[in-house]
Amino acid sequence: MQITFNWIVAILVVIISQSAFAAGILFFTPHNKKPGRILALLIVVIALWLFDDFMRLSLIYRQHPNLYFLPIFYSFSFGPLIWFYVKSLVNHQFKFGFKDVWHFVPVMLQACLYIFLTFCSYPIKNWYWENIHRQYTYRIEFDGTLISLSIYLILSFRLVKHYQLWLNNNFSEVSKIRLNWLKIILAILLLLCFQWFTEVILRDVYNLYFNYDYTIEILGMIVLVLGIAGLRQSNLGAVNYLEESTETDQPAKVAFEPDPAILKKISNTMQEQKLYLNPTLTLLEMADDLGLNSKTVSRHINIGFQKSFNDYINSFRVEEVKRRLKSGELERLTIMGIAMDSGFNSKTTFNRIFREFTGLSPSDFIK
Repeated sequence: MQITFNWIVAILVVIISQSAFAAGILFFTPHNKKPGRILALLIVVIALWLFDDFMRLSLIYRQHPNLYFLPIFYSFSFGPLIWFYVKSLVNHQFKFGFKDVWHFVPVMLQACLYIFLTFCSYPIKNWYWENIHRQYTYRIEFDGTLISLSIYLILSFRLVKHYQLWLNNNFSEVSKIRLNWLKIILAILLLLCFQWFTEVILRDVYNLYFNYDYTIEILGMIVLVLGIAGLRQSNLGAVNYLEESTETDQPAKVAFEPDPAILKKISNTMQEQKLYLNPTLTLLEMADDLGLNSKTVSRHINIGFQKSFNDYINSFRVEEVKRRLKSGELERLTIMGIAMDSGFNSKTTFNRIFREFTGLSPSDFIK
């Protein structure tokens, strides 16, 4: 068997091998264990899709046509795996139940079809290709994957958006758990869906076909980024977001009148005890110090101070930094040293938040 090499085949070899390596590490990673295994499976099924492209572009299929219809197509699993990865990542209490199996019924049917065809002779495979696959099952697979992936991507976007809203109302430091990288991946996948949708319109409406598309490049980039980002993602074991959690974090939906006494208690406690100096302060920890229910504290901050918990805490940190910068502490400490002593634990986060609140960088502020 001869393998025809060109630049795209060489890139596919690297991507597939690296994907297998990343999936293996993710499967056995000690933190984010459940989402890590789901992500490993997602990387594997994308790599198998790319392996089919490798077989085609390296002309192996042309030399061995009996290898067509290998059981390596699981495109109907792309969407559900992304969805369950996001759900398990933001809530480590998530458990996969029997009711979730129906999400994978299409991919089970897809797998059964290719397993059956794998054991068929080449004449049967060829007949199936000419009479059924080209006219029907290919379009069902392609269009079905497009629709499925688009729906699950939209659901995942919505979940990440609500999760980030919940984070801002429960954590004072969110830089390592915001999952902005995941939103970028979801956006790129939506662009891929748009490309596929364009292909469907050209094919079914205008009877035109792409001579070449960018599916291989996009999926190759995605699978590598997923592996790297998944391995570098901070441990989210302490984060247990539930979708219904955001219902209490949407003050506009609930008629609520803040208690002035509670507002004063919150403000006085922050000024006297300086809880904001704790870089990992959470809503639950603050509520314990106040002797109040966390939902009560959250609603009073959201409505009474018109801020999220994250913004409320960081406003005190910024004011602390400003006070200390003006008091001459730069003679013995650096700007970052003052920031760390004021409750920040990341240079990037400090610079971003300081500019958000003051409109200036820290160095510009002291000029």
